[in-house]
Amino acid sequence: MKFVEEFRSAEGVQKLIRELHAVTTQPWTLMEICGGQTHTIVKTGIDGLLPPSITLVHGPGCPVCVTPLELIDKAVAIAARPEVIFTSFGDMLRVPGSTLDLLSVKARGGDVRVVYSPLEAIDLAKANPQKQIVFFAVGFETTAPANATAVLQAEKLGLKNFSVLVSHVLVPPAMEAILSSPANRVQGFLAAGHVCTVMGYHEYEPLAERYRVPIVVTGFEPVDILQGILMTVRQLEAKSSVVENQYARSVQREGNRQAQELLRTVFAVSDRAWRGIGVIPQSGYCLQERFVAFDAERRFDVGAIRTHESTVCIAGQIMQGLKKPADCPAYGTSCTPEHPLGAPMVSSEGACAAYYHFARSG
Repeated sequence: MKFVEEFRSAEGVQKLIRELHAVTTQPWTLMEICGGQTHTIVKTGIDGLLPPSITLVHGPGCPVCVTPLELIDKAVAIAARPEVIFTSFGDMLRVPGSTLDLLSVKARGGDVRVVYSPLEAIDLAKANPQKQIVFFAVGFETTAPANATAVLQAEKLGLKNFSVLVSHVLVPPAMEAILSSPANRVQGFLAAGHVCTVMGYHEYEPLAERYRVPIVVTGFEPVDILQGILMTVRQLEAKSSVVENQYARSVQREGNRQAQELLRTVFAVSDRAWRGIGVIPQSGYCLQERFVAFDAERRFDVGAIRTHESTVCIAGQIMQGLKKPADCPAYGTSCTPEHPLGAPMVSSEGACAAYYHFARSG
C-alpha cells in the first residue's frame, strides 16, 4: 500500500539503525509524544535496536490516559441517570474512576453506548427526543474538529437533548510544562504527526527556540519513527534546535486552516487538568459561550465533583518521561489490564498497556 508499506521496510529499518549508530557520539534522551508511536516502538522493539546511549521516554500523548479522574467520575455520574443515553468511543469505557468505570455503569443498567463518530450521537438525539444524549468529547486537537462539527450540527438542528462532556487537551502546552520542569530530562521531541495534520507545526517553533530543543514531526510506522529519531539526534549532535517535518506526506507547516477555524468557532482555550500531572494553564478546550447550552457538565450540574488521584499509580511520572511503566511497583501485579489502577494500563495507546501486552520489563 502506497505511503505505508515502504515505511515498514525491514531494509529501511536496518539502514536507519546503521546510520544512528554511526552518528551518535553521546547520550541523548528523546520523548515521543504520541501513544500510537509508543506502541509501534514497543511492539517492534525499535528501542532495543538503537545505540545504547539513546533513551526513549514516553510522553502524555494518549488522550484517554490524560483524561482526569474527576472527569471520569463526572461521566459516571451522568451516565447513571435514567434519562441519559451516554455515548463514547470504546476506549473510554474501562478507564477507572474513583469507584466505577463506564462499563460498570452499563452493567448496572445504565444506557452507555459505543459510537464511532460524534455524529452518531446526533442521530441518537434526533431518534430519541425523550432522552438526553451525551457524547464524551475526549482527545487532542486531532479529534476536536469532528466534535466541533457535532456541536454546530446540534445548534443548526435545534436539538435540546444533545450535549458534550468536553475533555480536549492541547499538545504544545504539555510539552512546555515538561520542558519547564526542573526535573525535565527530555532533550528532543518526536511530535505527533496526526495532531500536526490538523494544527501544523508552527506552534512548536517558539518552543524549540525558547528551550533550545529539536522537535521533529514524526509519523507512526517503524521507518517514520527511526527517521524522526535520526533527524533529532543529528540536530542534537550539531547543537541545533529547530522544528523539522519527517511526516511531510501528511503534514504542512500551517496545518488544516479550515479545521482550525472550526475549532476557534466552537471552542475556547482554557486551563485543563491532566490525569496524574495536574492543571496545565491554557492546555485544553472548553465550549465558547455561544454553545454553553450543549455543555453536559453544566446541564447535569456535575461541575463540583472533585476527586483525588491514586497514590499508588505513577502514570503522571511515566507520561512526563520521568519513569517507565516497569518502575511502578504496581505494574503487572495490582495493576493489570483486567484490574487497572490507571488509564495507561487500559488504553490502546497507553504506555503501560504496551509494555504489558508485549511482555516488556524495561
